[in-house]
Amino acid sequence: MPRTACRVAAVLTATATFIVGTATAASATPPGIPSKATAQAQLNALTVAAQGSMSGYSRDLFPHWSTVSGSCNTRETVLMRYGRNVVTNSSCAATSGSWYSPYDGATWTAASDVDIDHLVPLAEAWRSGASSWTTSKRQSFANDLTRPQLIAVTDNVNQAKGDQDPSTWQPSVTSYRCTYAKMWIAVKSSWSLTLQSTEKSALQGALNTCT
Repeated sequence: MPRTACRVAAVLTATATFIVGTATAASATPPGIPSKATAQAQLNALTVAAQGSMSGYSRDLFPHWSTVSGSCNTRETVLMRYGRNVVTNSSCAATSGSWYSPYDGATWTAASDVDIDHLVPLAEAWRSGASSWTTSKRQSFANDLTRPQLIAVTDNVNQAKGDQDPSTWQPSVTSYRCTYAKMWIAVKSSWSLTLQSTEKSALQGALNTCT
């Protein structure tokens, strides 16, 4: 099952380093992914609107990463959730493990090669209604561990995705596009964000590939 907090079991070694191990699968499934039928109903209910302005936007208005438990923050918690045999130090930083990126099918053994993707990018959320939120609400969105909003992926793939919506970017692993669409819809529905008509069409197309 996905972990929503760091499970710390420290062992003092001869070199005075604390080692923490986890046993989560490298292909762990994000929480809260709806069925195709539920995602379709959520998509139908979402408000279609023109894209909002980027005026005033800053990533600093979406504070992250928040402390989750002890010395573990949201990024470190997601690395543990989606990694296999993750070892962390006393600061909860991952020192070894492996991570599978479902966007491109790559597996990495260094945490530095992995980004934590905000599935619905912060700038996209800003343009879709988050500009009117309080900073506290934006912080909750940026650190959302209960919905399929945070996922560990290849760093340069995440950077190439940037703040694009599904009308201009979808995972290169085509078999994952159905899941990606269901996740995107679930996040936008949960946070009452709007979507553009082109975005809705792309999501519908991806949903149509679901078996």
